[in-house]
Amino acid sequence: MRYLTVDFGSTYTKLAAVDAGEARLLGVASAFTTIATDVTLGLNAGLESLSERIGRFEYDELLCCSSAGGGLKMVALGLVPELTAKAAKMAAESAGAKVIRTYAYEISEAEQAEIAAVGPDIVLLCGGTDGGNRDVIVKNAALICETPGSFAIIAAGNKSASRELEDIFKASGKAYVITKNVMPTFGRLDTEPARNAIRDIFIERIIDAKGLAEVQRMTKHEIIPTPLAVLKGCELLSLGTQKTPGIGEFLAVDVGGATTDVYSMAKGAPSLNNVLVKGLPEPYGKRTVEGDLGMRYSAGFLLEEAGAENIAEACGVKADEVSAWVRKCAANPEILAPQNSRERAIDEALAGYAIEIAVGRHCGVLEQVYTPLGEMHTLTGKDLSETPQVIGIGGVITNSAHPAVMLRHAAYSMKHAGRMLPRAPAFLADTRYIFSAMGLVGMLDPELALTIMKQEMQALRADRH
Repeated sequence: MRYLTVDFGSTYTKLAAVDAGEARLLGVASAFTTIATDVTLGLNAGLESLSERIGRFEYDELLCCSSAGGGLKMVALGLVPELTAKAAKMAAESAGAKVIRTYAYEISEAEQAEIAAVGPDIVLLCGGTDGGNRDVIVKNAALICETPGSFAIIAAGNKSASRELEDIFKASGKAYVITKNVMPTFGRLDTEPARNAIRDIFIERIIDAKGLAEVQRMTKHEIIPTPLAVLKGCELLSLGTQKTPGIGEFLAVDVGGATTDVYSMAKGAPSLNNVLVKGLPEPYGKRTVEGDLGMRYSAGFLLEEAGAENIAEACGVKADEVSAWVRKCAANPEILAPQNSRERAIDEALAGYAIEIAVGRHCGVLEQVYTPLGEMHTLTGKDLSETPQVIGIGGVITNSAHPAVMLRHAAYSMKHAGRMLPRAPAFLADTRYIFSAMGLVGMLDPELALTIMKQEMQALRADRH
């Protein structure tokens, strides 16, 4: 059995050839994603490049994922920010969506206009535990249905409101799905039904919107969002299979052209004594996506967040030169910085800050509080301080001669004292960009995918911080 995997990324289309009989990765190749014309053009260019590297490759199964065009844009609405709004965001991001706005309580006219302006693909509507508050989700459903746009609606809130919601959605004419509550009881999450609904809508609606209909006809398997494929690869590598153990807990960072995604495969329990955990329980496999931290399409936002002077100091060039390169990248997403060039130094400094900011947003925060029993601490989010490994994914990391220099930005420092970042991790790099490919293969043959990932990781162990 031979597999060809294709990951249609925002900037590059990445291919991997896998031989199950030999249990190895035969080769990888990439080409610029031709979003503006036809993505099959980029696919064909990638196939030509792959053939040049490994010879003519005949495959039995074609497996594909996509984040072309920036992926699946979503707006999430909940009842309370710390509860159902956060639960909605967790469900969306674990399914591979990019949450561009999150709202709580009944939305205002201004927020309604903002949703129309950002043009989401999906609106995820939550609110109320089962049998609890139903007024807010019903009111928000009516307001969302009045909002201009061709988005689909997923309702994953209080089951007691299901009949009213269905009446509202049917009258509006908008595409909709009503599924199980993301938080059926206080403090308990059930995100899998919403996650599956998001994936199904991606397959039904977004494939055509991104020009992938022809590719879908080429394979009998569903095209899934790339972040979902990466998440599946991360879960497999961490947890293993019934026959073969994984490598345990780790943090992975994927720096892409449009976003920086962070995946933590860790329980995230407090590592210190006298710590109270606040907020919702965190999943073992967690993904967050930062839509303002990309190396090409959102390079301008990344520079604004990091600061041109900081980037200039980190790579030893002038701030004006940094700004000029970022403008060039945003205007020409396919551009590559030559090896050992000043532009490559700028790219790697930008990536370091993208990692630092994204991981800082992903991990838990420890705060000091005073109680009648004395001084204590509260933890909101996951404690990743004892996470033993950090894995770098993404072109700027995998193509670097010194990936650990960028990955050190994911480790703890006094600069962010309250952030529960890994304190002494080993650094690894996915130099052949296999996580999405192995996530796809793993859905059919998890033992094969795990074997290949372990082979690749053994060769990628880098220096310790």
